[in-house]
Amino acid sequence: MAGERAVVELGVLVYPGAQWAAVHGLTDLFGVANRIAAEQCSAQLPRLRVSHWQTEADGRPVRVFDSHPGAEHPLVAVLIPPSIAAFSDNLPLQALTQWLREQHANGATLGGVCVGSLLLAESGLLDGRSATTHWTSVTAFAERYPAIKVQANTPIVDDGDLITTAGLMAWAELGLRLVDRLLGPSIAAGTARFLVIEHSDSARHCGSNFAPILSHGDGAVLKVQHWLQGNGAVDVSVAAMAQCAGLEERTFLRRFRAATGLKPTQYCQHLRVGKARELLEFTQGTIDHIAWTVGYQDPSAFRATFKKITGLAPSEYRTRFGVGSPTVVRVAAH
Repeated sequence: MAGERAVVELGVLVYPGAQWAAVHGLTDLFGVANRIAAEQCSAQLPRLRVSHWQTEADGRPVRVFDSHPGAEHPLVAVLIPPSIAAFSDNLPLQALTQWLREQHANGATLGGVCVGSLLLAESGLLDGRSATTHWTSVTAFAERYPAIKVQANTPIVDDGDLITTAGLMAWAELGLRLVDRLLGPSIAAGTARFLVIEHSDSARHCGSNFAPILSHGDGAVLKVQHWLQGNGAVDVSVAAMAQCAGLEERTFLRRFRAATGLKPTQYCQHLRVGKARELLEFTQGTIDHIAWTVGYQDPSAFRATFKKITGLAPSEYRTRFGVGSPTVVRVAAH
């Protein structure tokens, strides 16, 4: 049917001890976003289908709630809410983590809130990657998962396909981050304003943080995307990417662009700048050091690429959107 909106499904994981306030809060947040998006009368904006996945006796999650029942498609994202209780050793970890790995392999973005980030850590998907968790769990987290780069003082680490947050109430920012990706920064800002919750306006002014397309169904390209997210696209070449995909270079270039909408070099630039935006917002490292951290040996080349993608010089970006900046939008004040 012409003009019919696409539907994308976001799954919320309901595990033993999960905070129901977050489960229902995320459901309501996406519902508000849907209503605001519908007011735009645009067939380009997808409808968000929200489902709850509850663990059964064998530990494997099954869908127990569906806001828009319909045809089965891979989940676009899985959100793991926090728990007020401590991380329980009685959780059916093997079944849960296997299910999470399957969703990730099918192209889903995984987001963990507070203790929920521990399930991502248990899955092994965060090994070699950066992550954050609640301040009370940082030491134990780092000891239990030495392969993970723990960023203790960062409220949210958005690593493209894996997102971790540090606070019990950070489910709201995680939800808004996904609304931003799927419906755009204006809808995310409108959702935050309606719910009277805080939300950084950096995406609205500088474009959304890099959100790679992962649900395209090309397994060879998805393998390369996961590999790039893992190494930050630092010191990679088209030849190395093609080898990772198991494809001849010309075939790889064609399939990569068809799947992601970007050339591999452009994709890597966006990935690096996305990581740089996070570092500029949440750390005090020098711009030259950040440039080196995200893979640019020439700071001037980094500055030029950063401004081309965001419209701001790195120093301007930090001034406007860095933690503690007076210009960071506080939606609750409006």
